[in-house]
Amino acid sequence: MSEQQDAIEDLSEVNALTAYRWAYGSAVAKALEDYSEEDGHDAAFFGVSRYTLFRDRIDRVFHCGRFAVPSGDTDADLDQLLAGLSENDITLMPRIPAGVAIRNDLNGSPGWVIGQYRILLISAPYGKTKKILWSAKSKTKQRVANQRNPQPEQPMLFEALPEGTDIDMSAVQATDTELDLTTFVIVHTADSLTGRTELALGRPRLNSGGGPSWWWLQDLDGFRPMGSGNRVVNTPMPTGPNTVPDAPVRVRREAGEAGGASSRAS
Repeated sequence: MSEQQDAIEDLSEVNALTAYRWAYGSAVAKALEDYSEEDGHDAAFFGVSRYTLFRDRIDRVFHCGRFAVPSGDTDADLDQLLAGLSENDITLMPRIPAGVAIRNDLNGSPGWVIGQYRILLISAPYGKTKKILWSAKSKTKQRVANQRNPQPEQPMLFEALPEGTDIDMSAVQATDTELDLTTFVIVHTADSLTGRTELALGRPRLNSGGGPSWWWLQDLDGFRPMGSGNRVVNTPMPTGPNTVPDAPVRVRREAGEAGGASSRAS
C-alpha cells in the first residue's frame, strides 16, 4: 500500500479529513459574508480572513488551543466552542473527541499532529494547487517539501539514464535536519467572485528545478471517508447560542481583477 493510501485511511479512521472539510467550508462562508468590495476589501483581505478563520475552525473541531476542554464538555466549554458559528455550521460540525489532534506548530507555522502525521496549511491562488513553487515559499515550507521521497524508484546500479534526462536533486537530497514527524500540507484556495474553492492534502515536493509540486495530492473537495471508522462518531454537535445568521451565497460579476488570491504562508 502506498503512503497516500495509508495516510488517507489513517486520517479517515478518525474523521480528520471530514473535520478539515467542515472547517474550510465554514471559514470560506464566513469570509465571503464579511467580504465587501464596497468597504474597500480586496483579494488580500479575503485571503488573510479565510486563512485565519480556517485555522480557528480547525482548533474548534479538534478542541485545540483556546478551545481545549480539559474539564469536559461543560456548558461553558460548549458556549465558547460554538460562539460566532452559524446554525448551519453547528449542525454540520463533526463531533471529534478531544485528543484526536494535538496542536503542534512548526517554526510558527500552524500545524496539528494526528497519529503519526503533522499537517500544516498553505494557501494558493484558485486553480493553482498543482503549480506551487516551493522554493519561493518560507524556509519552513521548503524544509517540509524537502522531506525524502517516501517511495523512491530504485534504478539498477550503473543503469544509464536516457539521453537528455535531468537528475532531480530534490528527490535525493536530504534535509539539513530531518523533521521529527512525517509532515503533510493541506493546500486551500478560494475565489471571492464565484465562491469556488479547492482543498487538497498532499506531500509537497521541492521543485526548485521545475517539475511537479507534489509527490502525491489527494483532493478533499469531493472526498468521502473510506468506511465508517471505529473510533469517532460523526454526529452533529448539539445546538447552542448563536447570533450570526447564515450568510447568503452571492456570485459577483467579474469586474476587474479576480479575488482568489492566496494569504500569507508561514
